Amino acid sequence: MKEIGLVGVPYSGKTTLFRALTRIGTHGGQANHAIVPVPDPRLAVLAELERSRRIVPAQVGFVDVPGGISSAQGIARLREVDALAIVVRCFGPDQRPAKELEEVRTELLLADATVVASALEKAEKRARGKLTDEVAALRRANEALETEIWLREAGLSPEEQRHLRALAPLTLKPSVVIANLEEGAEVPPELPEGTVGVYAAIEAETLEMDPEEARALPAERGVREPGLERVIAACYRALDLVTFLTTGEDETRAWEVRRGAKAPEAAGVIHSDLERGFIRAEVVSYADLVAAGSFEAARHRGKVRVEGKDYEVREGDVLHIRFAV
Repeated sequence: MKEIGLVGVPYSGKTTLFRALTRIGTHGGQANHAIVPVPDPRLAVLAELERSRRIVPAQVGFVDVPGGISSAQGIARLREVDALAIVVRCFGPDQRPAKELEEVRTELLLADATVVASALEKAEKRARGKLTDEVAALRRANEALETEIWLREAGLSPEEQRHLRALAPLTLKPSVVIANLEEGAEVPPELPEGTVGVYAAIEAETLEMDPEEARALPAERGVREPGLERVIAACYRALDLVTFLTTGEDETRAWEVRRGAKAPEAAGVIHSDLERGFIRAEVVSYADLVAAGSFEAARHRGKVRVEGKDYEVREGDVLHIRFAV
């Protein structure tokens, strides 16, 4: 499960967004954390086909840190998440979303600059004048931050990033921008391409409603797709994740894995024993499985492929793992 940290300047509406996305209240003083299911209509379809006894969606965690980047506690908690969602206010007559975004990016950069400079000083003392790989990596990172370049945009090699891993740099994390919009507004053109527009205030109004009313109100206000679905989709793109599926009588389930992962790695997401004892994967696309009506019918139609250890799992693959331990 991946965690997404919400970050923004005061009054950006990030806590309202947190409540709207997770459909829970908040309690001050500590990081607010909620785990929510990832909406995926494919699961219900597969469960009906295979007469599964239960459905298990993938999950994602959202973290809203009171104080955010203005507190040491907030920074420490944000370093633990997998990706950042930067919330900017796009409502009210005094809105300045592009400036807000720049303020947040600068604060994150300064937070990293402090820890990288300190780590570099310590690494140089340990190296006693030698140019170790660690020192070289930290110097490159320090130079980038001093010139106001995010580490994710600094062209660091995987080996250099490895030396930074213990610092958990904020500017090395994938990030998405969320425009917190007022009713009827669109994402301002000055925000980056790919910015996700969400009507947090409208969706927060549905928290106390029954499910049918909760679905109807946003639609009446022109909100075509729930904010949760848009935000999760954007974060999955930023994290470069794909979803694969398993189905059978016991359960139909969604799993996340990094794009480009081979079949044994995907098997390991299900259980470590499956990766260790991986033999092969039987693979069928979601569309082919639904068209056939069942896994066995898809097999008879020749739509189920047998793939080995070098197969890269794709979005929407339905897998049966064969293994031996």
